[in-house]
Amino acid sequence: MTLLADVVAAAAAVAATSKRTAKRDALAALFAALEPREVAVVTGFLLGEVRQGRIGVGWASIRDLDCPPADEPGLTVAEVDDAVAVLAATTGPGSQGARREHLVRLFSRATAEEADFLGRLFVGEMRTGALAGVITDAVAAAAGIGAPAVRRAVMLAGDLGTVAEVALTEGEEAVIEIGLEPLRAVQPMLASTSGSVAEAIAEVGTASVEWKLDGARIQVHRSGDDVRIYTRNLNDVTVRLPEVVDIVAGFDARSFVLDGEVLGFLGPDQAPQAFQDTMSRFGRGTGATALVPQFFDVLHLDGADQIDEPLRTRRERLAELVGPHLIPGTTTDDPEVGEQVLADALAHGHEGVMVKAAGSAYEAGRRGRSWRKVKPVHTLDLVVLAVEWGSGRRRGWLSNIHLGALDPATGQPVMVGKTFKGMTDEMLAWQTARFQELETHRSAHTVHVRPEQVVEIALDGAQASTRYPGGVALRFARVVGYRDDKPVSEADTLDAVRALLPDAGSST
Repeated sequence: MTLLADVVAAAAAVAATSKRTAKRDALAALFAALEPREVAVVTGFLLGEVRQGRIGVGWASIRDLDCPPADEPGLTVAEVDDAVAVLAATTGPGSQGARREHLVRLFSRATAEEADFLGRLFVGEMRTGALAGVITDAVAAAAGIGAPAVRRAVMLAGDLGTVAEVALTEGEEAVIEIGLEPLRAVQPMLASTSGSVAEAIAEVGTASVEWKLDGARIQVHRSGDDVRIYTRNLNDVTVRLPEVVDIVAGFDARSFVLDGEVLGFLGPDQAPQAFQDTMSRFGRGTGATALVPQFFDVLHLDGADQIDEPLRTRRERLAELVGPHLIPGTTTDDPEVGEQVLADALAHGHEGVMVKAAGSAYEAGRRGRSWRKVKPVHTLDLVVLAVEWGSGRRRGWLSNIHLGALDPATGQPVMVGKTFKGMTDEMLAWQTARFQELETHRSAHTVHVRPEQVVEIALDGAQASTRYPGGVALRFARVVGYRDDKPVSEADTLDAVRALLPDAGSST
């Protein structure tokens, strides 16, 4: 049985180095020593997750524990997993006290290092730097399997823990057999940013230039009469979107997996409704406007995976399948033609265009260079790191938010600016409640939070700055809206911020 101390030591080794190969090797040694039952559990621990999901343990619960640490490590991974299962199952009247008793029993057996690890794990504050990509490579190394095969399996299975278990217990052939299955969510392909259509076409060559809608991304699966709809972070939202189920049930195919957006349209000219109204209907089931699906890709069709087919071929098959629910676009290598698609998208109330290499495959789970987003107003999806209490009219509300972009080397958010602009009273009230739920600690007039909330920020550009760790700062940042549909892993990187520096174009 593997000791929790072994996991803690490996996580510490990963956090202590910036070298990807050193991180991989430390984790590979750990994975090679695990028993089959432990693989998925340890994978989750390193990702900062427990397999049971939410367990009702917050920062205050950990802070108020008064347990002297154990002198020697003795907790096993299996014992921690069992304890977490008990915590997750402890609900109802009297559960708070019972949960505290369970925590005391667990933490009283933990050394100081193990208690710190468990506390950060339970409240979502893991900072090991053990990114999914590094873990994937470590699993491949431990299993003696080529990393590309494991990466592809993870993309298609949508669950790193499951693939890790298969790789380490069943071997390469079983990993290679992991494919795309309708009704099982797939990690979505992501896009990078370009400053203009001309720049994007220069990057990718002949391209499908498509309207970029300001909706909520969805992944729609059908197998026979069964339909499932997933969000971009793979949550099942089928019951929230019965109108979408009805539409796709009418498509002339027995099985498919589609990638697209869902949004509401208003009035006789069918103008898109505001993003926050779409998200209110999508996320909380409120709002009178029905949501309409618009699709831009097909990943599977009637028993055949499409992800390795060139985009131009996928678009043709998609158009035949979804008809009027195809997002408009044109294939071209002419920047002027692409600019006209952008103008049309903006004239219809949308936010820009996607420029995608016409011959590109669908790289599930990757932010590749073959998909480029172009928007006339710079916007970034950033992570809230802390919030300051307001003053004057905003006294009593959490106001000024600290913003972070993901460091490509570590995957952790690094502060690049602050803003209190663009916030309505309704937004201020919401974020005051939201960020106190995510609170980890306070310093002076600042509430520090778990980095779990993504916010869309409009800005005029970026400038070099020594004020923030990333060496850049946002110019005239203002809040567009909170992105409850996006996980932190899909926030923009420091590279995206640096691309907005005045001299960025001349240095590339």
